[in-house]
Amino acid sequence: MELVVDANVIFAALIREGKTYEILFDERLHLFTPEFFFTELEKHADYLLKKTGRSREELNQLLDVLRKRIALVPLEELQPYIGEAERICPDTDDMAYFALALRLRCAIWSNDKNLKKQKAIGVYSTEDLIKMLF
Repeated sequence: MELVVDANVIFAALIREGKTYEILFDERLHLFTPEFFFTELEKHADYLLKKTGRSREELNQLLDVLRKRIALVPLEELQPYIGEAERICPDTDDMAYFALALRLRCAIWSNDKNLKKQKAIGVYSTEDLIKMLF
């Protein structure tokens, strides 16, 4: 199954290795995110280090694994979908994720309940995926 993965899911998986972490590495899922994601993640590295107790080296190794696991899509590829994403996205902060979902014709994995307020793009929470996969 192809899914656009929202930053909140990845942060949750990095902070606590539970079901979210397990699903993140489930081979049945093909995950995508906008190319800016890892830049944003690195901006919050100190927060992640503090919350997880990991060393900088451990975090960097995990980020390398995630870079191989999650396909990054250049923002240029999303441009034709921005107008539609603006129209349907309930939160402008998540517009790139919606544009990517439109581009790939797939759902979004996010724990942001607000994103389910629209009907154009499927949005699955971690709990939804647990029910589907296990």
